[in-house]
Amino acid sequence: MRTDPSTFPSAPQAAGLLLAQFLFEYLLGSALHDLRGLLGLTGAQMTVLVMLLANAVMITAVMHIRGMSHRSLIHPAPTAPLLTLLFLVPPVLLLVPFLVLSDVVLMDALEAILPVSSWEQQTLSSMLAPTLPTFLATCLIAPVVEEMLFRGILLRAFLAQYPRGIAIGYSALYFGVAHLNIYQFLLAFLLGLLLGWLYERSHSLIPGIALHAGLNSSVMLLDMSSTATASQEPLAVPLPVWFAAAVAAALGCLILRRLLGLRLARR
Repeated sequence: MRTDPSTFPSAPQAAGLLLAQFLFEYLLGSALHDLRGLLGLTGAQMTVLVMLLANAVMITAVMHIRGMSHRSLIHPAPTAPLLTLLFLVPPVLLLVPFLVLSDVVLMDALEAILPVSSWEQQTLSSMLAPTLPTFLATCLIAPVVEEMLFRGILLRAFLAQYPRGIAIGYSALYFGVAHLNIYQFLLAFLLGLLLGWLYERSHSLIPGIALHAGLNSSVMLLDMSSTATASQEPLAVPLPVWFAAAVAAALGCLILRRLLGLRLARR
């Protein structure tokens, strides 16, 4: 049976695509490993390069199958990208402080239930290593390519085939699984639900990229800060800080609901 480009990929096809990407990333990393010294790259720089190349190949291949342009992938909404940037990004960023605090508490709870092994701790720490390649990968490259893949391609295809809630749930599930560890799975899944809702309502990757980048950057800066007591004792965060974060998040949600609700009503 011939695949309809307008609905590619389906949920099973998406699982195959992600598996193929993981395999390609592994093979590419192995192939380029011996060239690392020749190119003068560190291990962190090579990881960033492999991730970027693997995602670029996957995204480009699916875009070719579906006949999509970068403009239609990133911002298929009829509104101007600048308007989306000006009106939706500020309230989206208001959510970041509360999400960061929630992330810390959830991670602490998970580690209490499932203690982190030394190998897993080393892997998680390497993701937040205070180096320029890690910062670029975590705070810039990952938010852009992951939103392009999981929301711009997968969720967009799912929304054409499944009910809204199921489509967002599928994309969030794949987003969580792609992080390849139980500690990030739950956090990424919950974040994926929010990012999916943002994309479904705004028809743009711009708000999701802003939220994703803001959250990743904040978590990384928090981890790098020597005075960040929240990274060790989440319940030690002063109540006024929680209150201010909650108020900012509530205000952001109120603005987003009003703006995106009005946008839907006028579509």
